[in-house]
Amino acid sequence: MEIIRVNDQNIGEFIKFSKSVYVGNPYFRDNMSKTAAEILNNKAEICKGSYVEGVMVKSNNTTLAVCFFCIVDRMSDILQMCWFESLDDNEAIGCLIEYGKKMAVRFHIKKILVGLNMHVNYGLGILDSHFDEPQSLGSAYNPPYYNARLRQIASEEIKLVSYLVSTDQFDFNVGERFESRVLSKYNVRRSNFKQLEKEAAIYTDINNRAFAHHRFYYERRINEDLELFQDFRFLLKEENLLFLLHEGKEIGFMLWYPDFNQLLKPGESIGIKTVIKSKLFPSKINRFKIVEVGVVPEFQKTGAIFALFHACRRLTGNKYEWCESGWILDDNYPSKNFGIRWADKEYKQYSVFLIDV
Repeated sequence: MEIIRVNDQNIGEFIKFSKSVYVGNPYFRDNMSKTAAEILNNKAEICKGSYVEGVMVKSNNTTLAVCFFCIVDRMSDILQMCWFESLDDNEAIGCLIEYGKKMAVRFHIKKILVGLNMHVNYGLGILDSHFDEPQSLGSAYNPPYYNARLRQIASEEIKLVSYLVSTDQFDFNVGERFESRVLSKYNVRRSNFKQLEKEAAIYTDINNRAFAHHRFYYERRINEDLELFQDFRFLLKEENLLFLLHEGKEIGFMLWYPDFNQLLKPGESIGIKTVIKSKLFPSKINRFKIVEVGVVPEFQKTGAIFALFHACRRLTGNKYEWCESGWILDDNYPSKNFGIRWADKEYKQYSVFLIDV
């Protein structure tokens, strides 16, 4: 086996292999190959200040595994192993890990992180359950043998969980007195995409304050978030990014959207056809996702978050049958308790792996 570094001439080969792992899989949707190509081409905003090296494992000119290793300037003590895809070949996976360990030593880094694609906004966690269910937009999907192999060599495994609730049970039963008190104190507004740069800056600021102590979060830059919103500007509506206000000042947000993956065929990517389908056949989407909720520290645990969920429930009405949450770290007990109260039970499981060098 040999390691081949990715360059301008073979990026297409990297992407083609990543897709080939899922040929014939009815549950996979290709949500990330466009982003991977932009990063490997050094065109994404997140590449500024980051070291990125794409690699492929080959044997007899046949690709067996791929990933790219990166060191982000705001998480420089960690070598990330991103966009990892492989055939069910332990030797090929081991070859990538050993290459990563040598790279880490070169940069005086002691940990390799598998499961974070550069930043949590690109996804966190490798799927560890529900492999026989369709992949929703913004969620990881992968073969189960990824976890089995990584679990053998990891020094630490961090679990994450998502929640699923029927929309006819989308209720916290908080009582009229509590509801009235919260809604009289906090307001919720839709974002204004005509001032997208301004709104993205508010979103970035709240993120950086709300998740400052999150284990896998590092400070986000405005241009990085602006790029993400611009990529989805034809699908998202202003109601999909809600801001929580206290005395006229934004103190929190909720990002939610319909599960546009339900409009895709297996292996298909989001594109102009998806935009057209979303306008012509909105009823084909019966699930929406609450992707991210953030409240600045001084207003956490005050009940303020209820105002965001209340606004989301009013906006979604009876248009959907199901609501899926984003992932929550297993040791984030306040959020997990909130999820259990809201959804009654956990849904999909995910894992992040740390490997000692």
